[in-house]
Amino acid sequence: MDMEMGTDTEMGTEYDVVVVGAGPVGLMLACELALGGVRTLVVERLAEVDETIKAGGINSPTAVALYRRGLLPALAEAQETAMSLFREFRGFRGFRGFRGLQEAQKARGEDGGAGAVPLPRFAGHFGGIMLDARLLDDSDPDFADLGPVDGIRLVPQATLERLLGERARELGVEVRRQVEVTGFDAGHADGSDGDGVTVRLTPGRDVRAGWLVGCDGGRSTVRKLAGFGFPGTPPEITGYQAIADLTGTEGLRSGWQTTDVGTYAHGPMPGRILTVEFDGPPADRETPVTIEELQASVRRVTGVDVTVDKVRSITRFTDNCRQTSSYRAGRVLLAGDAAHVHSPFGGQGLNLGIGDAMNLGWKLAAVVRGHAPEGLLDSYTRERHPIGAWVLEWTRAQVALMRPESHARALRKVVIGMTETVDGTTHLAKRISGVWQHYDLPGDHPLVGRSAPDLELADGTRLADHLHTGRPLLLDLADDPKLRARAEGHGDRVDVRTVAAPARPQLTALLVRPDGYVAWAADTERLPENAENTEGTQGTEGTEGAKDPGDTLEAALERWFGAPAR
Repeated sequence: MDMEMGTDTEMGTEYDVVVVGAGPVGLMLACELALGGVRTLVVERLAEVDETIKAGGINSPTAVALYRRGLLPALAEAQETAMSLFREFRGFRGFRGFRGLQEAQKARGEDGGAGAVPLPRFAGHFGGIMLDARLLDDSDPDFADLGPVDGIRLVPQATLERLLGERARELGVEVRRQVEVTGFDAGHADGSDGDGVTVRLTPGRDVRAGWLVGCDGGRSTVRKLAGFGFPGTPPEITGYQAIADLTGTEGLRSGWQTTDVGTYAHGPMPGRILTVEFDGPPADRETPVTIEELQASVRRVTGVDVTVDKVRSITRFTDNCRQTSSYRAGRVLLAGDAAHVHSPFGGQGLNLGIGDAMNLGWKLAAVVRGHAPEGLLDSYTRERHPIGAWVLEWTRAQVALMRPESHARALRKVVIGMTETVDGTTHLAKRISGVWQHYDLPGDHPLVGRSAPDLELADGTRLADHLHTGRPLLLDLADDPKLRARAEGHGDRVDVRTVAAPARPQLTALLVRPDGYVAWAADTERLPENAENTEGTQGTEGTEGAKDPGDTLEAALERWFGAPAR
């Protein structure tokens, strides 16, 4: 793949971008930058992939993003591996919420007829309250048009990290392990003010780059060195999650359970146990967790004399909840947990970080390559910060709901009643799965700012098939030469495809950003404007949340992909 990597590297720099952190977020960002033709160095302090048990799955935006980059087969394989462990723990008993339910139904003879349980898209839990996928309104439009990736959820974090590591290697990304950042200087290499960043790495080597991105987790060195504020709320819980050899578990119930002391979860994988206690944060999170510490917590929370014979993987966590006010300070940017931290309830953190990487990658690449002005990067914080703030509130609400005290338990009963309705379950499931997420972009078409529908096209392809390269896509669905002519000035940056979408005949055109979000759309009720009527309508994005009143194709092309070639 000829991406001309490094040919446009800024003068006097070794790399266009240095990414700190080779977890899923850092690797996803590096892959996106590579697709954009940017020479990227990833540095990671760990020697190998962190196999510690963390997030157990991905949500819809993450699954769709990976599918759009051609990774559906790898995701399906990863989920099948995880499913085998699930079946080992629970067989087919009570399984809800993933495509594997289809196999369970067939095994029980429920794969047809009026009595068959309809296949749900995704359910999950809210504050340990399990959602019944049989109450999910599968016809809700937010669940539509996800494509064949619908149902891919069980992809553990370590598996995803390995998958993205292999993808990064295929794209030629340089990853250096057992390397740490000790400092950096923004400015010219001679110390004067200017563009670029000199990054100091162990063991005593400086690297010169145009940009520095911290994807180095909740205790981010980059964030601290750059002086980002990190306001939020202090922690009140201590939690443990482990894969362990346990005996005496006959008294444990599977799934999420609430007790007088706290909350625990048993399964869905063999040996997986999680406990939450509301006795304040751990005194020292750096101290390794001992078998005795885990066993004591399990016994206190569950009331069952479980014995921990061996720990295979364990992590200690809390609900520290913080977010930077901006994700950028000059030539330094943050993504993932470096920009926001919260409790792990609902599995939002990994997915929030992948969304950051998808949003930032193409924008930073466009700026580096000179295809867009530096101001494009301001839209990164503007679009991603509100979603991060929502996740913090979502996780805070779950902690409040899980507290072992009378007011929280009364509220919990109210929420449980809501989850026993179709509307309540569907609302929570949409939030958990991420299908609600959208950006407030200029334009009045209902698709603008939303993830593009995975249209089935007349040539046998789907929309996602045309996004593998990470380039913007103008989809001409009405074979309109005038429409294509209006995009000619961006031909070096935007792919144009002419093909019909038979199932959506009213939709005439889509402009899709590299992250898969719709930048502009037209249909038979909102016909594309004539090019000669666009003069003076483009404007610029305003401040304090104001939107550009212009929603022409030309305005969208220039806003997101720079001025047309002259």
